[in-house]
Formats: sequence, C-alpha cells, structure tokens
Amino acid sequence: MTAPSPAQALPHAHWLLEEARHAGLASSAPDIPPSTPLGEAWDRVAADTGASPDHLAALVAERYHLPLADLDRVDPAAVRLIPEAVARYRQVLPLRLDRQRLVLATADPLNVDVERELGFACGRDVTFAVAPADALRTAIETHYAPERVMDVLLEGLPAEQEGAVRVVRTTEPESVSERELAAPPVVRLTNVLLQQAVHMRATDIHIEPERSGGRVRFRVDGVLQPFMNLPMSALVRIVSRIKILAELDIADHLRPQDGRIRVEVDGRPYDLRISTMPTRKAEKCVIRILDPEANFSLESLALPDPEAGRIKELLKHRDGIVIMTGPTGCGKTTTLYAAIRTLAANELNVSTVENPVEYELPGITQVQVETKQGLTFASTLRALLRQDPNVILVGEIRDPETAETAARAAMTGHLVLSTLHTTDAATAIPRLQNLGLEPDVLSATLRGVVAQRLVRHLCDACAAPVKDVEELTVHERDLARVVGMVPPRRAVGCEVCHHTGYFGRIPVSEVLVLDPALSRLVARGAAAWELEEEAVRHGMRTMQRVGLDRVSRGETTLTELQRVLGADLGGEAPAPARLRIVLASAGSEGLDLHEAFREVDTVLRVPDVEAAVHNATTDPGVSLLVADYDLPGGGAAQVIRQLRASIRWAGVPIVVLSAVHDDTEEREVLGLGADDYMSRTGGVEYIGSRLRAALRRRGEPTNPASVNP
Repeated sequence: MTAPSPAQALPHAHWLLEEARHAGLASSAPDIPPSTPLGEAWDRVAADTGASPDHLAALVAERYHLPLADLDRVDPAAVRLIPEAVARYRQVLPLRLDRQRLVLATADPLNVDVERELGFACGRDVTFAVAPADALRTAIETHYAPERVMDVLLEGLPAEQEGAVRVVRTTEPESVSERELAAPPVVRLTNVLLQQAVHMRATDIHIEPERSGGRVRFRVDGVLQPFMNLPMSALVRIVSRIKILAELDIADHLRPQDGRIRVEVDGRPYDLRISTMPTRKAEKCVIRILDPEANFSLESLALPDPEAGRIKELLKHRDGIVIMTGPTGCGKTTTLYAAIRTLAANELNVSTVENPVEYELPGITQVQVETKQGLTFASTLRALLRQDPNVILVGEIRDPETAETAARAAMTGHLVLSTLHTTDAATAIPRLQNLGLEPDVLSATLRGVVAQRLVRHLCDACAAPVKDVEELTVHERDLARVVGMVPPRRAVGCEVCHHTGYFGRIPVSEVLVLDPALSRLVARGAAAWELEEEAVRHGMRTMQRVGLDRVSRGETTLTELQRVLGADLGGEAPAPARLRIVLASAGSEGLDLHEAFREVDTVLRVPDVEAAVHNATTDPGVSLLVADYDLPGGGAAQVIRQLRASIRWAGVPIVVLSAVHDDTEEREVLGLGADDYMSRTGGVEYIGSRLRAALRRRGEPTNPASVNP
C-alpha cells in the first residue's frame, strides 16, 4: 500500500468518507465516526455523496493500487481455504489462488491485521481486491450458505402450491446427512423445477453445469428451451437432492448413474428417469418425465390413415419380426407400446424385454435388463421363449446375439417387435445384415419396418392463415419454391404455446411392408436404395412425402419439417437438375456410370484430352468430368491443367480413374487440382459413392436418393 491513509491525519472521520472527500465527492457531507460498522459506512457514504457502491469501490481500488474484485468468478478451491466463520467475521471472500498467493475480496483494504492473520492461517501470501460491502455480503452468503441464495432464486419463480409435488416412493440412505439436502429451499426449488416442467409439457429437464454457474433447460415438443440460470452451489445441491430421491450414490461424482422415482405433481403421478454424468465442473443431470397414465393406442398417436393401416396389417402377423427405427426421441417406444396394447387386448400372451422399462402396462409381462446380473437382452429373450409367449417386444436389437435369438424366435412361431437406430426404413435391412442375419433368413422372417420422426404441430390457438407468400420469412419462401407448395398456415406464437407457435407433436412415418417382390430383393442382398424404390412402387409413402402432406393440411410448417428431416426435403420436391457427365476414356473397359448413378441424364463418352476439354468448356450443363489417368493426348493431368488454368472452368469437378491404384499418380493429379482419384477395382457402388462425394464438395445439386450409396 503506497498511499498514506487520510484517516491518520483526520481521525475524526471514517476512512471511506475521507476517500470520497479526496475524490471531491463529499466536501459538504456530515462526518461519519471511524467506529461506524463497515457496511453502514458504505451505505451512508453512498447515500450522502450520490455515488454508487461500485463507483466508490473503483475509487478505493485506484487510491490503493488494488484490483476490483470480480465476485462472479470465485474458485471453490480458494473458498475452502478460509472457514465460513472467519470469512463472515472478517467480511472477506477468497476469490482465487494465484500460485502461492490468495486473493481476498474485501470492503476494507486498510485492515492489515486481517491480511496478516489470514496469511498466517492459510500459509499463503494474501492480497486484497476491493468490493462494495453489500455486494461482498451477498457473495459470502452465496458461497458459504447456498440455501439462502436459493431463497433469492425462489422469489422470482411461480409459487409452488402446498403439496403440489410429493415423492411417492423413496428410500434415503441412512449414512447421508439430510441437513442441507432436505433444507426447505433445496426441496422447494427442486419441486418448482418439476412442477413447472410438467406445466410446460416438458419431456426432459436438463440441469447443466457451465463455466461460471449452471442452467436449467426444458425439452418441450422436442426442442430445448431455457428456463433459469443457477449458481453452481445451488446446482450441486439440487443434483444431490435428485440423486438421493432416485436412490443413487451421492458420494460418487466420477461415474455416470441411472435411477428412477415416482412423484405426484398436482395429484397426478409421474415417473422420473434420472441420468447423471460427470463433467469438468460438476455433474450434469437429465430427468426424463413419463406419464404412466398416458393412453397408448394407435388411434391416439394421430398417425396418417395410410400409415396406420399398414401398421395394423403388420400386427396381424402371428410370427416374424417387425422393426421400429429412428433416432433417439422419435417416439419409437411410444408407437411400440401402442402396438402391444392393441395386441394384448386380443387375448395374446405379450412379454417385453426392455432397458429400462419406461411404462408399466397392465396385462403384459415386462422384464428389465440387468447386465451386471447377467440378464441381457439375448439371455432374457431365450428364457422368455419358454414362457409360451405369442408376442415379444425386445427393447433394442443392438448385437449379433440378440439379432440371432430374435430371428430364431420369429421362425418358431412368435411375433417379435423391436427397435433399431437407422435413418429410414430401407436401411434397417442392411443394418440387420451387418448384425449377422443372413439375407435368406431376413427375407423369411422380416415382416416390415416402420421409420418415424416427430414434428411439432402448429398451435391452433394462434396459427395464422397464409394469404400472401410475402407473409412468410425469406427462408420459408425459399423452401416453398423448392417443394413447389405454399403452406396454408404459419406459426405465430401466444401464451398457450409459450410463444413458440407450436403445441404438441405428430408423427411422420414410412412403413415398409415386405411383399414377395421385396422379399426376393432382400434374399439376394439388394442395396437399400433398391429396396426403397421397390417399396415406393408397392405403396410406401416416404417420410418426406408424409411430412409434406402434413404441411399441405396446415398441421405443421416447412421450416419444422426441414428441422426434423434435414436440409434436403427429399423426393417430393421438384426434380433436381439431372446429371450430365463427360466420361473421358479411350478403352472399352470404361466405366458404365449408369450403374453407379440411377438417374444420370446423359453420359457423354469422349476419346481423348482435346474432346474432354472441349466438352467441359462449351457445354454449360456438364456436372462432372471423369477421366482415365492415361487418357490419349496427354493424360488426365493435361485435362486438369487446362481446366484449372481458367477461373471460368475451375469449378468443374474432375475425378481421375486408374486401372490400378498408384500413390505417385494420386499425388500428381490431386496436386494439380483433381477432386478425387481412385481405381476401377473398387466396384460400382464404391465408385458411385466417391463420385457423389466429389459433386457434393463442389456444391452440385444432387439428389442423395438418386445415387447408389
């Protein structure tokens, strides 16, 4: 401290007032006795001078050449060095450890006794950072008594009604102290989160630690929405409270844990599935909210009539495999539960093998997989076959053993329902082959595949009719041009839908039914695109087509459909520009590109370098140039040099083919600017996928469905 204290020259006034007078802020302010408590002195000086506490802190920090305290960035390791009683008595807050130096926030940087005392107590050099007294008190409460901070948080949240959230079933370990985790603020804030999540129709609660705190987000209609921010101390206690309720080990912060609990919210029961995951800062907790009283029936799912009818036809089978596919959160389990509820009503013995059991269904035998006890999908399925089942639901086919056991069950007179993670219905068949099922076994046992996504339904309370295309956003107008359709309604937003414009979700499904023609394709190991083409010819509507039909009915929007299905809305859009390819090859062994691309418009075969360059530079419709490495007239290298020499032709994709792969050739042509190099020995499908990739890298408008994967 280099500046002398004015309080030594004028001991009749508090040092803070003298600092304000020194800065010209309090020349006429009444004296404040030196014995005035620190917090009161800060309040009185601020009131008498009209200066804010932050401004006073800046003046003091500048006067004594000290930094300002950043009370939003506090290192918990530093806090642990100073006991709570000492921090409260001395009104200091440890901020951080800087090597062997402890930085303390204080409102009284003249108290050298505190500096010496705490330095001796913690064995480190101590330096001060200046903070206003009131802000410092709040920060000390935050980091030494988090439940009081939660009281502050609760003041800004809707009041929880008495008994609105009640734990129905829980057993707390005797070894866990309940003093903090059962404190009223912790319990109440946890209850408020659950109650508000239910009121907002959330399916998941995400409690996420971040760099300087944490946040809570609710997943509503498939989209995460921010709910509130939390100080780290409050987040840690809420997560610990939830872990106790779910009978998890609150002392274990280093491993993921899963649990479940049942609660009542406003008198209605809900099952909560708990998942915790350690992160760098703290544990992240995700709570899945399940309604055990939900009405599961195919009619309640709002499936389009064509797809609902095809699913019902699949359920009429008494043997075989029916697969439900799609990403996590697409409603696979809900649709399967609706299916087995329909089957269970027909006096059939229905059993399930799940991990975990999400909903308890009456009249159905449900078994939860316990891998640690040796109860796997495959072993449980084998045991169930001795229980005289008619229908078996297997939560997921994820390994060859489960796939083989399911196929064996299907061949011995059982109907097996299960799930996979694939992008569409047709690709489920190659996936099952990858899991070890032979094509002939699949063709004999597979009855059908249902692929599904969920899109948000327009809020009927606020959706507005589209009278003019100009009412749409620029992006929506672009999508409307692509698909050749103006949606009849658009999203607006109101209190009912929490200003999102959407309320609830509806399924977009495609149902592939194996008829004799498709079974023959499966038996010979046909590719996914062949299976999809054949299925569409026999009545399957793709998810893109079903989604666009939903849009045309005013049930959802093109923007929402694109969000769920991806950037390419697929085959229902106007046909993309068809491919016009120049194939420069002198030999009769040249590649037949029609085998690699199903919808190539034109393949123009040319014999030498001169013809290849001429066609590429004079035909504006050329999408791709494929050239043999040893093309007469200078080889593919000469074609690349001429085309890449001008900016006008630099955008034409060039792929070089060679009879045998050679590393020297590859380095040469790629160095000159070729987009790819490969040998013909890779096969038609391999070459087709590489050519497609070259087109996409150059931004060419290709239709993924039209290219052999």
